[in-house]
Amino acid sequence: MATNLGSMMKLGATLTLGAACALLTGCGSDAIDSPPTDTTTQDTYVLVHGAWGAVWNWDRTTALLEEQGHTVVAMDLPGHGDEMTPAADNSLQGYTDRVVAELDASDEPVILVGHSMGGTVVSQAAEARPEKVKTIVYLAAYLLQDGQSLLDIAQTDPDSQLGPYLAFSEDGAEVSLTAGAVGSVFCSDCDPADVADFDSRLRAEPVAPLGTPIAVTEARWGSVPRVYIETTGDKLLSPKMQKQLYTASPCDQVLTLSSSHAPFLSMPDALVDHLLAL
Repeated sequence: MATNLGSMMKLGATLTLGAACALLTGCGSDAIDSPPTDTTTQDTYVLVHGAWGAVWNWDRTTALLEEQGHTVVAMDLPGHGDEMTPAADNSLQGYTDRVVAELDASDEPVILVGHSMGGTVVSQAAEARPEKVKTIVYLAAYLLQDGQSLLDIAQTDPDSQLGPYLAFSEDGAEVSLTAGAVGSVFCSDCDPADVADFDSRLRAEPVAPLGTPIAVTEARWGSVPRVYIETTGDKLLSPKMQKQLYTASPCDQVLTLSSSHAPFLSMPDALVDHLLAL
């Protein structure tokens, strides 16, 4: 009996070893398949800042998206940040051309994100290159209809608190934000250090592009899926006006952030979560 038991134990061990070999190395006749390949989509995001903004607005958003393996392109629009085109030479077409150049450089359709005034720019860029845009994202942005300008809409937003902080140049070519605008209106939920940094980077905003009507068609711009991210604590572009905009031009999704006009500073993680969910 002991001999038989010993033989059975040796046989069991041999079979167990053989099964393990088959599973781990495929040396048996029924080797298992390789693990499935990760098919997570890696997107390209093109980020377009708004009025009084610049490429640095997107620093935190860019870092978080790149940590997830995505490609991110952000730029200074003409006359903003380190781009020194004189105010009188700036135009909505010039802004659009800058973004279209990035779309043309991409090997794949992009997720095109426009903040605030950048909404007018991404609309025009999608009109020019609808085949290069996977989705348009309007982040607390001016989602306009054909023939409307940003100033048209801004002047009909009685709940905006920006007006008292605007100072126009004598020639009317530029408009600046006066002291307190960033902390009180633009970024009311931001850390004081972020407010001070924003203040230190401010430049006057060219006026002409703000008054230029957009020109879009349903056949081109309208063919691109669009998403609106509303900011319910916004004192610059009021939540009521944002709702009017995305109701007049219905979007595939409307997402919500309980932030000021600058969620890329006050809640970048929540903003990126929304972008990754698209």
